[in-house]
Amino acid sequence: MIRKVLIAEDHESASISVQKTLEELNITSIDYAYYCDEALLRIRKAIQNNDSYDLLITDLYFEEDHNRQALSGGAALITAARHVQPDLRVLVFSLESQSTVIGALYQELEIDGFVRKARHDTQELKKAVDCIAANRVYYSPGLSKEIRTENTYNFTEFDIAIISLLAKGYRQKDIPAYLLQRQIRPSGLSSIEKRLNLIKEKFNFSSNEQLVAFCKDYGII
Repeated sequence: MIRKVLIAEDHESASISVQKTLEELNITSIDYAYYCDEALLRIRKAIQNNDSYDLLITDLYFEEDHNRQALSGGAALITAARHVQPDLRVLVFSLESQSTVIGALYQELEIDGFVRKARHDTQELKKAVDCIAANRVYYSPGLSKEIRTENTYNFTEFDIAIISLLAKGYRQKDIPAYLLQRQIRPSGLSSIEKRLNLIKEKFNFSSNEQLVAFCKDYGII
């Protein structure tokens, strides 16, 4: 479920458009920031107030002006935001069109979705938010095949840890307590579901059992 959203966007018209789209999805707890530094400050304050954001929607590129910023753009904001809130879900909304750049966002920054600013982008935003709310990674229909073929999947230590637990018979809903007890981060159920869904989508698996069998066959676990 997505209850509270932060929009990081330096163009007011785009920010208002995203806000209206979210309101049509009955999401009304919405904040926005015109600068990346401001967005990170809001994320920190929300955590301190025990009212953290469920989703960050950010552009990649922010125009420079007289206000000097420590964070240079959306990618830097995502990295910094995930450092203070590892389970924060991230949707990138940008004019970027290069598949290598977009693929790197999924592979290296582990974003939850990407929507390109273009015709009918509000409808795609709705689909992306609904997908992310269901703890699935959203791939734009026009980009998914290209991204998947250009970017091989590298299993992280976190991936291996949760898949190994599944192989040992742990139920998915019991894994967060195991990780938390051993101070393994992230440990939230939504983070675990997101990672497993991402891997299954990458290999076109429909179940955790298929994923575990694959990892055993190829010596990943």
